[in-house]
Amino acid sequence: MATKPNRFRVFATCDIGKEACDVLRERGYEVEVHPEPAPPAKSLIVEKVGSGIDALITTLRDSIDAEVLAAGRHTLKVVAQYAVGFDNINRAAANRYRIPFTHTADVLTEATAEFALFILGNVARKLCPSERLVRDNRWGIWHPYLPFLGDEVTGKTIAVIGTGRIGQAFIKKAMGFDVDFLCYDGGIEDHEFARKIQESMDVRFKNGFTAERRTIRYVSFEAALKGADFVSVHVPLVRDGEGKNPTYHLFNEKTLRWMKPTAFLVNTARGAVVDEKALVEALREGVIAGAALDVYEQEPLPPDSPLRDPKLENRVRLFSHFASAGRVTRLSANPDKGMAGRCVQGVIDVLEANYGGNPANMPYVVNKEAFR
Repeated sequence: MATKPNRFRVFATCDIGKEACDVLRERGYEVEVHPEPAPPAKSLIVEKVGSGIDALITTLRDSIDAEVLAAGRHTLKVVAQYAVGFDNINRAAANRYRIPFTHTADVLTEATAEFALFILGNVARKLCPSERLVRDNRWGIWHPYLPFLGDEVTGKTIAVIGTGRIGQAFIKKAMGFDVDFLCYDGGIEDHEFARKIQESMDVRFKNGFTAERRTIRYVSFEAALKGADFVSVHVPLVRDGEGKNPTYHLFNEKTLRWMKPTAFLVNTARGAVVDEKALVEALREGVIAGAALDVYEQEPLPPDSPLRDPKLENRVRLFSHFASAGRVTRLSANPDKGMAGRCVQGVIDVLEANYGGNPANMPYVVNKEAFR
């Protein structure tokens, strides 16, 4: 006897790839994808949700507020976020209407960690200004230190702010540069992980792969910033009142001044973790040497953002929220490898009542507290 198709209706605010959408279509789902690269107007999202769809696939670009969730309070069964972060989703309203929402944690860990390391090296060694010299046909005589010098990463000290999955993946990759690590985490300090990293670094030293013994240790936030040549940020955005350890504007006028004037800040976490106004002033005044940013307080970065100041151009690298943009990480339909795959698996789990039909037991559901 043929299996009855699942006639669930899904609206995706963004095309997350044909392969992933076809996973749903092959299960009998009716999938509608917003056809434009730009996000749909919120009024369109409200309209679609109000029309009786079962699942809404969203991105960080979409405001999934109380109005959207209220429109789906009788029919919307799940919001599947194509991202790790979910700042755009009103959690209180989702809980009020008992609408579970999912995210795509874990699968972008390695891509984000390697990107953080890449842009750290980019800003330190002045790769973009060097290429610009060649492309603009301004590469003249060779000189020991003119027109500029970059800074080596090897042998330096890196502060890792946030040692969750991405922070730990970053440490494992950066270890090959024979650096010391100063770790800070306002939540859980993973001393067992640090012990294993120390053992690995000791083996490298014992085998002659590095000339000096390198160390890793947990310290206070202030000590991490004061002791580091590079600061890589890997914390979630937690606003005041949302948790025990707020991270909103964690980097501000005061804390940026804890950094060395030769130090670089790298942010691949959330834009609002850094007070951009304070950062610009710190760069202009020479409080820190430079920054590499993939996330911003407002995205896309506004045309009039002071981060675009031409006087800062050689010391600031600006990227387009691009850290997870690897082919496999973004588009693989395998939920163990790709954001797209994990996103649609979140939809399937809820709509097909996997894990006993209780969203609190589903691995990708964020607001489990509403179903306990």
